[in-house]
Amino acid sequence: MDGAGGPGEGPAQEALQSLSQRLQVQEKEMELVKAALAEALRLLRLHAPPSPLQDPDTPAPTRDSSPAAPPGLPPTCGPSLVSRGTQTETEVETEPSPGPPGLSNGPPAPQGGSEEPSGTQSEGGGSSSSGTGSPGPPGILRLVQPPQRADTPRRNSSSSSSPSERPRQKLSRKAASSANLLLRSGSTESRGGKDPLSSPGGPGSRRSNYNLEGISVKMFLRGRPITMYIPSGIRSLEELPSGPPPETLSLDWVYGYRGRDSRSNLFVLRSGEVVYFIACVVVLYRPEGGPGGPGGGGQRHYRGHTDCVRCLAVHPDGVRVASGQTAGVDKDGKPLQPVVHVWDSETLLKLQEIGLGAFERGVGALAFSVADQGAFLCVVDDSNEHMLSVWDCSRGTKLAEIKSTNDSVLAVGFSPRDSSCIVTSGKSHVHFWNWSGGTGVPGNGTLTRKQGVFGVRRGWVQCGAGGQSGGGSVGLSTVDPNTTQLATVCDFQSWLFSLTPALCSPLPQKYKKPKFIPCFVFLPDGDILTGDSEGNILTWGRSLSDSRTPGRGGAKETYGIVAQAHAHEGSIFALCLRRDGTVLSGGGRDRRLVQWGPGLVALQEAEIPEHFGAVRAIAEGLGSELLVGTTKNALLRGDLAQGFSPVIQGHTDELWGLCTHPFQNRFLTCGHDRQLCLWDGEGHALAWSIDLKETGLCADFHPSGAVVAVGLNTGRWLVLDTETREIVSDITDGNEQLSVVRYSPDGLYLAIGSHDNMIYIYSVSSDGAKSSRFGRCVGHSSFITHLDWSKDGSFIMSNSGDYEILYWDVVGGCKLLRNRYDSRDREWATYTCVLGFHVYGVWPDGSDGTDINSLCRSHNERVVAVADDFCKVHLFQYPCARAKAPSLVYGGHGSHVTSVRFTHDDSHLISLGGKDASIFQWRVLGAGGAGPAPATPSRTPSLSPASSLDV
Repeated sequence: MDGAGGPGEGPAQEALQSLSQRLQVQEKEMELVKAALAEALRLLRLHAPPSPLQDPDTPAPTRDSSPAAPPGLPPTCGPSLVSRGTQTETEVETEPSPGPPGLSNGPPAPQGGSEEPSGTQSEGGGSSSSGTGSPGPPGILRLVQPPQRADTPRRNSSSSSSPSERPRQKLSRKAASSANLLLRSGSTESRGGKDPLSSPGGPGSRRSNYNLEGISVKMFLRGRPITMYIPSGIRSLEELPSGPPPETLSLDWVYGYRGRDSRSNLFVLRSGEVVYFIACVVVLYRPEGGPGGPGGGGQRHYRGHTDCVRCLAVHPDGVRVASGQTAGVDKDGKPLQPVVHVWDSETLLKLQEIGLGAFERGVGALAFSVADQGAFLCVVDDSNEHMLSVWDCSRGTKLAEIKSTNDSVLAVGFSPRDSSCIVTSGKSHVHFWNWSGGTGVPGNGTLTRKQGVFGVRRGWVQCGAGGQSGGGSVGLSTVDPNTTQLATVCDFQSWLFSLTPALCSPLPQKYKKPKFIPCFVFLPDGDILTGDSEGNILTWGRSLSDSRTPGRGGAKETYGIVAQAHAHEGSIFALCLRRDGTVLSGGGRDRRLVQWGPGLVALQEAEIPEHFGAVRAIAEGLGSELLVGTTKNALLRGDLAQGFSPVIQGHTDELWGLCTHPFQNRFLTCGHDRQLCLWDGEGHALAWSIDLKETGLCADFHPSGAVVAVGLNTGRWLVLDTETREIVSDITDGNEQLSVVRYSPDGLYLAIGSHDNMIYIYSVSSDGAKSSRFGRCVGHSSFITHLDWSKDGSFIMSNSGDYEILYWDVVGGCKLLRNRYDSRDREWATYTCVLGFHVYGVWPDGSDGTDINSLCRSHNERVVAVADDFCKVHLFQYPCARAKAPSLVYGGHGSHVTSVRFTHDDSHLISLGGKDASIFQWRVLGAGGAGPAPATPSRTPSLSPASSLDV
C-alpha cells in the first residue's frame, strides 16, 4: 500500500493543505456574514412598523417525536427545522412553517434539538443556546430569515469546489452548521402565548421587527453568551418602563472618619460644626446638643470631589475650607488629576478650583496663611519631589513653586506672624522656608530653604518637663554672668555664645534624629514645637550659625533645638495650641492626651480606650470641649476631666458584608477588619460590634430578626444572637471563602454560597438558633456570587463567577432545574442576582463581567440599586430589562462600591465602600419628594433593546 500511494502522496498532501486553508477562510467569512445579517435585521426592526399577528387558530407543524410544548405555547418545531447537527440547504429552503422559520423553540428538546449540552444546565457562561461557537454578532434578540439562511450555505458551497469529494462534504456540513448557529441564536415569536407573524409580503423587515416578542434575550460577557427567558406576561420589551426612576437618593449620613492613614483631617468651624472627611465626601457634623448653625443639626456634606479627599485646611475666617484630593482614574481608565477645592462651608458652594493639572498623584498637605487674613494657600503634593507651591486664593494663580524633598512631607504651615515664613515637616526633616518676592505676580516668587539642625549650642541649659523656665521661651533659661538673673533665650540670643562652661551645663551637641516628625505648632512668641516618632516634643528657635553647624546654602542663620521634653511612649501624632496658650499632644502607642503648660509642664492627661486606637488629630471645640480623631476611624468628643465618648465610628478596612434588619431601621456590616458591626439607622450610631477573629464577607438576618448568619473567608459561618451577641452556631463548610448567605423568606432554610462552587442548604429552627444540613446544590462550574429565594421558599436562583444562571428545587431535594424555561414566571422574594432577565439592562457596555458588584431590588419592586466598580451607586427602574436603560448616578465613594441594600421599609438605601471603608446611608425620596437630588442622570452605556451586550 505504501508503494502504491507513494507517487501521488505529494500532490494529494498539497491539495489537502489547500482545502484546509480555504476552509479556514470560509469560516471567517461565515462569521462576517452572520454579523452583517444580524445588523441588517436590527436596522429593519428599527425602521419597519409592527407586523400583525397570525390568526391564533392556525396550527403549527408538529412531529410525533417532538416533546410537548409548554402550556399555552404552540408545539415545538421539528428537528428538520432546527437542529444542532447538520442541516441541508434543501431543508432550510423547503421546510414549511407558518411561523418565522429557523427560530429556537425554547425548552430543551431531545435528539440534537436541545439548546444545551447534556452536561451543562446554565443560562450563562458556555452553556447557553448558542452552543460552543462564537458569541456571534451583536443582537440580543435575533431573527434570521429563510432567504438569508439559504444564501449563506450556498455561498459557502460554491466557494468550496474541489476535486476532492470529502473536503466538499466537510465544507458543506460546516456551512450548514454555521447557518444553524444563526437559527439557534434567535428567539421564536411563537412562545409565551405569542402567535407567529403573518407576513403577506413574504419574508422581510416586518418579521425582524417582531423580535421584541421573543421568548428570550441574550447578552454576552467576555464573549460568553447568557440567555434569559422572558416572563410570559411580557408581550413586548417596549411595554417595559423606560427612563430614569421617579425615586431619587439624597445622602443622609456617612459613617466613618478617615483617621487610619491621613492627617490634617479634623477642624472646628466658626459655626461650631466639626469638619472632617472620608472617601470623596467632606462631612460637616454638628454634635447633638450644640448651638444652632447651618443645616439644622446632623450632617451636611460637600460632594464636589471626584476622588478621595486627603487633607483639609480652614481659612482664618472659620467659614471657607480648602480640601485636596488624590489622583484617580475614571471608568474608562483615564486619569483624574488631583486638585484643591476652596468652598464655602455655609452654602457648600465651590469658590475656587486650584491647581488642576499642577499636582501629581495627590495633594498631601494644605495651609492657609494667617498674618494676611488667608490671602495665600500653601500646597504640598505627593510627587516624588513633593513640590511645594504657594497660590493666590482669590485668583487661583500660582505665585511660587519649588522641589521640597524626596522624603515624605506630613505637615505644612504658615507662621502666624509672617506669611513669608513656611514650615514643613515629615520623614527625618524639618524645613524652614522663606518666601520672597512675586507677591500677587504669578510665578515670580522664590522659595529658599533652611534645614532644621538636630543640634544645640554650648551654654544652653536644658529644663525638661517641669524644669526651670524664664517666661517667654518654653522650657529653657540662660544665666547672665554679670547680673545672675534669669533671662529668656529670645532676649539674650545675641550673647548666648559668651556664656562660659562654669556658669551653665552644656547640652550634647546632637540629639538623636527622629525617623518622622508628623506634626508641629507655632507658639505665640514665634518658636515652634514639633512632635516626633521618638515621643519627644522639641522647641525650635532661630539662632546664628557657626562653623560646626552650618546652615543650608551658607546662610547666616539656622534653626536649632532649644528645648526638649520626653512626652510620650512612641510617636506623637498630633499637637494642638489651645486658646488659653496651653498645648495638647496626642500619643500613638500610649494613646495618651496630655495638656502642657509653660515650661512644658504636664498639667492634665487622659487615655483613649484601646479599641478606639491612637490619637490622630485634635481640635478644640466650644468651651472646654475637645474633638479627637483616632487611627481606628473614630471621632471622640469630651474633655480631659470627664473623658471621651464616640460620636462617629467606622470600619478600618475593606467592607463587603451588608444586610438590613427585617423590620427595624438597623443594618449590619462586616469586612476585612474582622469587625461585625450593628448600626442604628435612626440614631446614626453604632449599636454594638464584636471581633470575629476572621474576615467577614457576607451576612443575613433571620426573618425573625433574632439571629444573624455571618459567612467568613475560611469556610466557617456563624449564627449570632442579635441581643446577647453570643455565637449560637459555628459550622464550617469546605475551606473556601463564603460569598453569600441567605435565609429563605419563611425562615425554614439557610443557603450558603461558597467559592468551592457549591450551595449548602441547612434547615433552620423557628428561632433560627439551630441548623442542620439539608443538602447541597451541586452543578455550578465556578464560585457562587449571588443567590435569591423564591417567594414560596422552595426554589433558588443563583449566579456564579463564570456568569451562569441556575435554578434549584430545594424542597424537592436540592435538584438542579434543567428546564430553565419553566422558571421564567417564578417570583423571587429578593432580587440580588446581578444576572437575570429583570436586571440585564443595568450592565454597561464594555463590561468585563466584574463591573457590577452588588444589586438590590426595593421591597416595593419599583426600583433597583446597583453598586459598581467605579465608585458609583446607580438607581434604575424595575424591571430593568431594556438595554441602554437610563439611571440616576450618585457619587461619593472613593473606592469600588461593594454592596447595596434597602432598609425594610425602603426609606433608605445603604451602600458600602470597599477600600475607603465608608458606609453611606441614602434617603430615598419619592417622585414628589422635596429637596435636591444630587444625582447625575445618565444612560448606562449599552446597546439598543434589540442588540446584545457583547463585551
